[in-house]
Amino acid sequence: MHQINLDLSLEEISKIEGGAGLDLTIRNGQVEKLNFKITEYKRFYTQAIRGKAALAAPTLLARICGTCSNAHILAAIKAVENAFKITPSPQTLILRRLVVNGLIIRDHALHLYIFVLPDLFQKDSLLDFDDQDPRQHQLLHDAFAVKDAGNNLSILTGGRSVHAPYPTVGGFLKFPDPEKQKEIIAKLTAVRPAVLNLIDTFLKAPLNQTQHIPYLALRGENYSFLAGQIVSTDGINIPSEDYRGQLNRVDLPYSHASAYTYKKGFYMTGALARLNLNKASLNPQTQKDAAQALQKFPSDNLYHNNLAQAIEILNAIDDSIAILSSTSFNPEPPVKPAVISGTGFGVIEAPRGILYHRLTIEDNVVKDAEILVPTGQNQLNIENDLKILVNRKLQQHTGKKHSGSGRMDSPGVELKQELTHDMEVLIRAYDPCMSCASHFLKINWN
Repeated sequence: MHQINLDLSLEEISKIEGGAGLDLTIRNGQVEKLNFKITEYKRFYTQAIRGKAALAAPTLLARICGTCSNAHILAAIKAVENAFKITPSPQTLILRRLVVNGLIIRDHALHLYIFVLPDLFQKDSLLDFDDQDPRQHQLLHDAFAVKDAGNNLSILTGGRSVHAPYPTVGGFLKFPDPEKQKEIIAKLTAVRPAVLNLIDTFLKAPLNQTQHIPYLALRGENYSFLAGQIVSTDGINIPSEDYRGQLNRVDLPYSHASAYTYKKGFYMTGALARLNLNKASLNPQTQKDAAQALQKFPSDNLYHNNLAQAIEILNAIDDSIAILSSTSFNPEPPVKPAVISGTGFGVIEAPRGILYHRLTIEDNVVKDAEILVPTGQNQLNIENDLKILVNRKLQQHTGKKHSGSGRMDSPGVELKQELTHDMEVLIRAYDPCMSCASHFLKINWN
């Protein structure tokens, strides 16, 4: 029987936020070791924030990530407000909802159009799309139109599409211009057909791989990204302040990012988890127009994470149109703190999953902090999914070789190409929170 033995060393993945790598050892046709390594050096934000004014914490912690900066701002604001016993006004909560909607549209569009669609069309880049092909031409145009709509919604409500200057502890510093609201409604309405086409594209994608694992997400009213309790598909409801206590930290010697387990096992957070748990809370118009795609949920197919993201873009558009069409925003001062010491928790849904901020504050100064980001939480599940994928590919490859004549003593070019491509696609399905570069996986084969 032909047995495959090979070593893969991936020292740097460039099409991501920060540094990551992968080491794979295959012996006798089985995966002996697969380490998915987050190699970006720790920047010690939780230590750097100590001694800083609590009101400055959201702006400082936003620098953790440019891609998800607005999510970190809102999570940190919630943590400070929770510590200071601040209850934000109803108008503030609506504006924050719009800030998140802008983030979801922009961020999901960037990921789905720029990073993932080329895989479905066997292209290296969106810029390789055939401008003479009507479908590819339309998707290329849609990529920039949808992302632009999300950017403009974020600018209207947050002041910028990243590192938004308007949201602050207790409220907002500036408020939307009514005339600009009308312009944004028009932009959002104009891109709805493009998003419906995007949903249909991912609905028809043939990719499939399943794990039966718990999915965790925030549940509140109106498909909330900002309020509610953590719920899981195994029936557990977790108050936000107790979330950290449900997770077990795992220190990986080969990764600079802490990993976590739930009930000592793998779990997943993100768009797939949100759709699995909360699809009944989607905007009614979204439920109507995405009805066929929503039949796929709940789903254990990890690639449906991308389909879920496309549906979330539509929901963010429909929710924002409904709010902007019926709401006038009036200037109001931020709510003042009732106390200046305490421990506060800010738990929200970032684009890629549950984001947890804990801040301990004494006399308006941060004394301690802890932050859990979605990619760290998904790290072990990504690794396990990669093992499942590689083992399946090895079995398929061995079956092909046995069905023919002759014997091969080393894996062929076909297997290398399949493994390289399919591992890229799987990692992208999780949408790890990282910025883009020109290439994704570059593997040294020994």
